[in-house]
Amino acid sequence: MPWDPLADFMMMNYCTQSWMSLWRSHKPVICKVQGHAVGGGSDIALCCDMIIMASDAKIGYPPARIWGCPTTFMWVYRVGAEKAKRILLTGDLITGEEACKMGLVTAAVPEDQLDAEVERWAARISSVPKNQLIMQKLVVNSAYENMGIQTTQTLATVMDGIARHSPEGIGFQERAMEVGFKQVVKERDSGAPITMMARAKMDEQQHHDATVARL
Repeated sequence: MPWDPLADFMMMNYCTQSWMSLWRSHKPVICKVQGHAVGGGSDIALCCDMIIMASDAKIGYPPARIWGCPTTFMWVYRVGAEKAKRILLTGDLITGEEACKMGLVTAAVPEDQLDAEVERWAARISSVPKNQLIMQKLVVNSAYENMGIQTTQTLATVMDGIARHSPEGIGFQERAMEVGFKQVVKERDSGAPITMMARAKMDEQQHHDATVARL
């Protein structure tokens, strides 16, 4: 079935706006991360107002290596251009401890202290009148709206669709059907050049086209 860019955009934009409902909620939202928050899981986490991670938990966006672009693109608004590029140009995962050091998250604690740490922050915030909380969140969010967050997210959502339908993206998908998703992700994250997936597919297509032309 041919790719319909607009249908793709509408589908992914629905996801983006669902995740951003956490950002737009009048109530403060604290995200607790243990284990992994990767791909769309990182989008959900980064749309929250505060993130508390276990020190050894992992966060990142591996599909940035191939087959994706984070549609909320909150990375750049959380940590600025250079650190966002450090994550998105490599697709690396970072630990909660690393995320805290770079200012991505509020705190990182040992996993056995995670619940208590989240409760501590929630109790502190809940001591503030609701109207004050709403006012502060609205003003902070408006600053980011003025920076063009909606325009950035529209472009990122379009790019996500393109990434999944580029020669490399299609090659990745077809490779996954051949060897399984776990294996192709292992190959993607190995550090080996991943354009080979697309190049092999393009060579195969060119050979097929040449054969058909001769016939």
